[in-house]
Amino acid sequence: MLTRILSAFGFERRDYNPAYAPDAWNRPAFAAPYASANAVLSNLAVAARCVSLRSELMASVPLKLYRKLPNGDKERVTDTPLAMVLGDLANPLMTAYELRELLVRSLDLYGNAYARIVRDGAGQVIELWPIISSAVTVEKLESGRLRYRVSQTGNKGSMTLLMEEVLHIRASSEDGMLGRSPIAIARGALNRAIAENEAAQRLATSGHKSAGVLSVPNAKISPPSRKALEDMFEEDASGPGGVGKIKVLEGGAKYISTSWSGADAQFLESREMSNLDVARIFSVPPAALGIQSSVSYGSAAADAQALVQNCLQPLAERVEQAFMRCLLTPEGRRQYVIEHDLRGLLRGNMTERFAAYRIGREIGMYSANDLRRAENESAIADGDSYLQPGSLAGSSAPNTE
Repeated sequence: MLTRILSAFGFERRDYNPAYAPDAWNRPAFAAPYASANAVLSNLAVAARCVSLRSELMASVPLKLYRKLPNGDKERVTDTPLAMVLGDLANPLMTAYELRELLVRSLDLYGNAYARIVRDGAGQVIELWPIISSAVTVEKLESGRLRYRVSQTGNKGSMTLLMEEVLHIRASSEDGMLGRSPIAIARGALNRAIAENEAAQRLATSGHKSAGVLSVPNAKISPPSRKALEDMFEEDASGPGGVGKIKVLEGGAKYISTSWSGADAQFLESREMSNLDVARIFSVPPAALGIQSSVSYGSAAADAQALVQNCLQPLAERVEQAFMRCLLTPEGRRQYVIEHDLRGLLRGNMTERFAAYRIGREIGMYSANDLRRAENESAIADGDSYLQPGSLAGSSAPNTE
C-alpha cells in the first residue's frame, strides 16, 4: 500500500529511464553463445529430457498454502484466492500445473522465470500471467529497488512493471538480481556435447560408412577432374540413399575403404560421457534418464531418493521462497508459508509403504484417518485416535484427541 501511495505522488514511476538501464550500472554483456537454449534442446536428447523431467515433476507436486499456528504447527489454507492460484487456476487460461511447468522450464533454460501478478482491490493475488524471459529487462533504481521493462509484440512498445507486480524466480546468481541457467554456467561442456552430436549426424548422413580412398593407377588427373570425380563419387555413394548402391568404376579405378579405428570407438565412449555430464549439469540421476547401463532394485531406489533430495528439493526451496517473497507481504510471511508436498515422490511400493505406516501407527505418530488420507481414502468414524506405546501391552487404552 505504501508503494502505491509513493507511486501516486511520483516517487516511483513506470516510465523507462535509460539512466537506470543495466548498461548504466556496468552489467557485463555476453556475446550470443553457441550452446543456446534452443540448440541444447534440439541437439541433446538427454538435456531435453532433464528439462522436461524437472519441470513436469515440480508442476505435478502439490504446492500448498499453510497458516502458521501459535504452537508451531501449521494448517492448510484452501479458502483464499492465493490458494486457488497455487493449486487450481493460475489465470483464466492456464491451470496451476501449466504455469508452474512453464516457470521451471524457463528457469532451467534462461536462468530467470517471470509472471505478472494481478491483485484485487484488497491486495489479494488473484491471477498470475507468465512473461517470456527474453522479453524482460531488469532495471535497478537509485533506491536499490528493481523494476521490469517488458517488450510487447507488434507496435505496442514496452510495459514497465514494479517489483510488487512481478513474480521473479532466479536460478543461481552472481549478483543477486539475475539468475544464470545451467546452460549458461556449463556452456563449455554443452558445446562439446553438441559438437559430438553434429559429428554423429555427419556420420549418419554418410550412411554410417567410414571414409575411403579412390585409387586410379597410372593416371594423372587434373585438379578440376579430381574435384569432379570426388563430387560425383560422394554424391552417388554417400548418404542414406547410397547405402547398398552399386557403383561402376572405369579405367582400373579402385575404392579402398578405411576401417574403423580405436579413435572411433573412443568417440562413442565420449558421447556416453557427455550424456553423463549433461545429467550432472541438471542434477538428475542417470537412471532417471535411462542412460545407466545396469540398474538393480537397490540402486533404483537410491536413484529415486537422490532425484528428490539432490535435484527436486533444492529446486522446490528456490520456487517456494520466490513465491513467498513476491506474493506475500511482510506481514503475510509472518502468518503464512508456501510449501511443496514432496512426500508423494518418496512413496515406495505398497509393501514398504504399509510397513512404514504400521510402525507410525504403533508408536502413536499417525491415526487411522491420517493413513487413509495419505492413501487418498475417505475418513472413517472413530478413526482419529492415536495409540500410545503402552496400549500395545494392553496397559493403556487408545488416546483420542
